[in-house]
Formats: sequence, C-alpha cells, structure tokens
Amino acid sequence: MSEFVNPDGVREVAAYTHAVVRRGTPVFLTGQVAWDPDGSVVGVGDIEAQIAQVWLNLTRVVEGLGASLTDIVKLTTYATDRSHMAAIGAERAKHFTPGVFPASTFLVVAGLADPDLLVEVEAIVMIES
Repeated sequence: MSEFVNPDGVREVAAYTHAVVRRGTPVFLTGQVAWDPDGSVVGVGDIEAQIAQVWLNLTRVVEGLGASLTDIVKLTTYATDRSHMAAIGAERAKHFTPGVFPASTFLVVAGLADPDLLVEVEAIVMIES
C-alpha cells in the first residue's frame, strides 16, 4: 500500500503528490511514446491520440510486470510544447483516482527521438519483492 505525502508548507496541487512511499522493488520503465507494436507513430500531429497510445503502452508494460497503474509511484513527462499539458493531464487523470496521483515531473523539451513524437512518459513502478 502506498502512502501519499503532501506536507504542510508546500504548494497544494490536485494533479500530483509531492512524495509517494511504497515498500517493494523499484522498476524503472523506459520512456513510452506513441509507437504502435509495429513501430509506427500513432496520431502524428495529434497530442490526444499520442498520449492515449502512450498510456496504452505504459499499461501494457506495467501489466507485463504483474502490476497495475496504481503501482506507479513516479512519472516524468517530456512534451515538445507546453500547450500539450492539458491533454496530457486529462489522459493521466483517466488512470488514477482523483487526488491520488504519483509524484510527477513535467518537462518541455526541444524534441524527442522521432520528430513526429510529441510526448514521452517514463515511470517508476514499485512491485512486491
């Protein structure tokens, strides 16, 4: 079971938790992007389609560990434009209970490995030892 820590004296934010404590073994996921199983970019130019594919890929990797998305304790999101933040946040909100989000970092970057990619999300998952 995770402990979600939002101490007094730091900004209160509904979209993430400042710290998550969880016993177990950490697993560090490679950043997931909007590639389908064949390696084609899903939703070229469409942030909603891309972030949906990213979360589908994250779900598949996490479930491949025998875990679930609730086992994610930390997310790092790389986006090519700040304007993508709303779509990214809306998709992420579909996968967590309101107010019970992983610790998170959002970065705007000049580009990703493939110029058609708009977003990449990496995660740390805690699995039972």
